[in-house]
Amino acid sequence: MTTTVPKTVLRNDPILEPIVNRFDPHPLDPDVDEFERLVVSIINQQLSTASAMAVRERVFDVLEHEVTVQRVLDADDEALLEAGLSRQKLAYVRNVATAFRENDFTREGLADQSNDDVRAALTAITGVGDWTARMYLMFVLQRPDVLPLGDLAVRRAIELLYNDGNDLSRDAMREIAEPWRPHRSLASRYLWAYYESDR
Repeated sequence: MTTTVPKTVLRNDPILEPIVNRFDPHPLDPDVDEFERLVVSIINQQLSTASAMAVRERVFDVLEHEVTVQRVLDADDEALLEAGLSRQKLAYVRNVATAFRENDFTREGLADQSNDDVRAALTAITGVGDWTARMYLMFVLQRPDVLPLGDLAVRRAIELLYNDGNDLSRDAMREIAEPWRPHRSLASRYLWAYYESDR
């Protein structure tokens, strides 16, 4: 399937069409490391962008910039706490490392599982919530049809574009996004680009 086909589907939505024509979608990293990305997602939880970046850099320093399952499990608790992880996040990162040691959460390992099955498997790990699981589906597994309505930027972009900035229910947003299937991930990446722009 060519890259023009998903854009054609999205351009059928007259409100989304100018966004697709004007913006580049929020980028994907083709070489993303599955485990590292999930660790970073946990570090980022409930932190500003600047704070998350600072903590991430210090944690990576402790791990000697090799964010592997074994390094996380072997790292000194106090060093990670001093790097800025809370005790709760330290536990979450260890939970993720243990889960990755016991199960294959790579693209290949999850290739035959549905999005719902992947979300269920990930959210069974204490510390991984639905938002993090959906981000994993979109940006790590790069599944094409994920709608992350737990993400504030995506919700606000939909409300700005489709309801003059006024609140919409999740059900209303799902209905708006229905014509975007099976390319709701790409649509969401355009919504991020729109929301993060000066408009």
